[in-house]
Amino acid sequence: MIDHPQSGPRSLVTRRPARGVYDRAQIHRILDEAFVCHVGFVVDGQPFVIPTSYARVDDRLYLHGSTASRMVRTLERGIEVCVTATLVDGLVLARSAFHHSVNYRSVVVFGTARLVENDQEKMSALRAFTNHVVPGRWEEVRPPTEQELQGTAVLALTIDEASAKVRTGPPIDDEEDYALAVWAGEVPLRTTAGELRPDDRLVAGVPPFDAGRLARRGALSPAAEPAVGDE
Repeated sequence: MIDHPQSGPRSLVTRRPARGVYDRAQIHRILDEAFVCHVGFVVDGQPFVIPTSYARVDDRLYLHGSTASRMVRTLERGIEVCVTATLVDGLVLARSAFHHSVNYRSVVVFGTARLVENDQEKMSALRAFTNHVVPGRWEEVRPPTEQELQGTAVLALTIDEASAKVRTGPPIDDEEDYALAVWAGEVPLRTTAGELRPDDRLVAGVPPFDAGRLARRGALSPAAEPAVGDE
């Protein structure tokens, strides 16, 4: 396994290159914190970008969907795919409209996916999907039935060519604009669990869900140098 999963020019950050991150551990941390990725691919010249859930296990991303879905039917043929995940950490309000920005952490992964046909790997991937949303959830719920397994396809994408891009810090205004009487700074944003809404058909005596199990979301601080520009 290589430490810097950048095997080609596609994953090289060329716009604001100082924000590029190629460290595998940081790429994994961003993927582990996000909930949703976007899967980009082309079918007969028509591009599609599909939002979907995912999970990471070691150096692999797992995607899943109905066996009848366009995404699954297309990617299982081994075509090139681009998967992205983004975390928005804050709004960056500048003294000029031009220099407004967003603090973020994002990952882009390139490659080809394979259909997971091994039953043990498929079940492990489904477990990872469930526990990616709520740690330990798979161990609490009913496992998939044979019919559910047959109707669900799992794709694996090795994280061989990937990079992250990170912006942190305050706005960077033009020097003459610092004298303007306009509020500027950062507005931190974080995904947090709201008030629980129990299902009306809960069995009597079921203990309440502990939302503290989601504390890892947003608990990871960005690991990057201060921002050097706006975008």
